[in-house]
This record gives sequence, structure tokens and C-alpha cells, in this order.
Amino acid sequence: MHAKTDKFIQLALVIAVFGGWEGGIALGVIDPFFFPSPTAIVKQAWTWLSDTSFYQHVYITLTETALGYLIGTGLGVAGGVWLGLSRRSARILDPFIKGFNAIPRVVLAPIFVLWLGLGLWSKVALAVTLVFFTTFFNAMQGVREVNPVVLANARILGAGRSDLLRHVYFPAAASWILSSLRTSVGFAVVGAIIGEYLGASAGLGYLIAQAEGNFNAVGVFAGIIILAAFVLVIDALLDVVENKLITWRPNAQAQATS
Repeated sequence: MHAKTDKFIQLALVIAVFGGWEGGIALGVIDPFFFPSPTAIVKQAWTWLSDTSFYQHVYITLTETALGYLIGTGLGVAGGVWLGLSRRSARILDPFIKGFNAIPRVVLAPIFVLWLGLGLWSKVALAVTLVFFTTFFNAMQGVREVNPVVLANARILGAGRSDLLRHVYFPAAASWILSSLRTSVGFAVVGAIIGEYLGASAGLGYLIAQAEGNFNAVGVFAGIIILAAFVLVIDALLDVVENKLITWRPNAQAQATS
């Protein structure tokens, strides 16, 4: 019953926001040059979606996002688990990690363009730097949060280092890692889009940059909405993966509505 009420409230909020937006433009309260009407934005998005060449831009952005996400996640999990287990290595590398993490990622984008050119890999490199630290710190913290009693019992039962990694450390850190994966999706998309925005010949960021250069607010808003839908689809896929991997975790939504 609560779930249906929540859905109704969500729908009412959407209607109120976009209906008020459209009404404000019709009454002349909102300037359509800066805030184009939702109808115009939807028409622009539909025009793009109806054009087969548009999907080449989507494919390029998706490829950059996926590569940056997978590489950044892999490196982040590996580095986080390693330094979570090796406290001495963590102490040695700590100032270097903090120093690199303090660098604004946007500053790195022109450097990657100089090193890797205007092609795919400069965008992937920027996405990797955004994804890496989010996953890295969560994986390291998840490994360090393992219950020492569980570790001691596993060692008493004869578990070796590989057994501990597989049956103790990774399951204990799974919630931490998966929570970072959800956040990292947005960062991977941001990395790809910023790279395309600064210099590219294709991609969704390129389309948004073109629209901005032509003072086309409709195109900018349409690109933002398509990107938001893009991230929501990936987030839904992560929901499926998370439910498959962490079957033991209680369903928080079910507990809240019970």
C-alpha cells in the first residue's frame, strides 16, 4: 500500500515540476532562452533518437564510460584490497595517494589529451581517475572492517591466504565495493563527458558542447536528460547484479514496508 502511495507522490511531483515549468513559460514568467520548455526539450531528444547517426555518439560515450568504469574499478578493488591487507605498504604510499587524490580531475583532462590525443583513450583515462579512488577507498575500508574473530576462526580451520581472500575478505568487503560501484557509474560518465566536452569529434559530450557553442539551450537540456536516462539504465543493471551477488543481505525496502 505504501509503495503505491509513494509512486503516486513521485508522479505528482513530476507533473507539478514540469507542469509548472511549462506553465511558467506560457505565462512569460520563465525565459525560454535560458530555460526552454519541457515540450521543446522532449522534441529535441526525440529528433536525436530518431536519427540513426545519433547512436554512433551514444556508442562512443558508452564505450568510453564502460572502459573507464571497468579499468578504474579493477584497479581500485585490487589496490584497495592490497593496501587493506598490507598496513606497511599503506603507510608508505599514504602521502602519495592523498596527494594524487587532492588533484582536481578536470585539471588532468588537458594533460591526458596531450599524452593520448583527442581519441578514445584520453576520455577513458579521465574516467579511470574518477572511478579509481571511489572504489579504492571503499575496498580498502571494507577489507579492514573484517571481524578479527571470523579471521581467527578461519585460520584455526586451516584457511590459507587465498581461502581468506575468497571466503572472508571479499564477502565482507562486498557491500562496501558494490556501494562504490553505484557511485562510480556517475563518475565514469562524468569523465567521458568532460573529456568529450574539452575536445572530441563525437559523443554525447560533443553534442552538448556543440549546442552550447550555438547558444542552443534546448540541445543542452536534451543532452543532460539523455545522459540522466543513460545513468539510470546502468544503475538499474547494477541493482540486478547487486541482488544476485549479495543474496544474504536483508531487503531493506521490504523491512521498511512491513
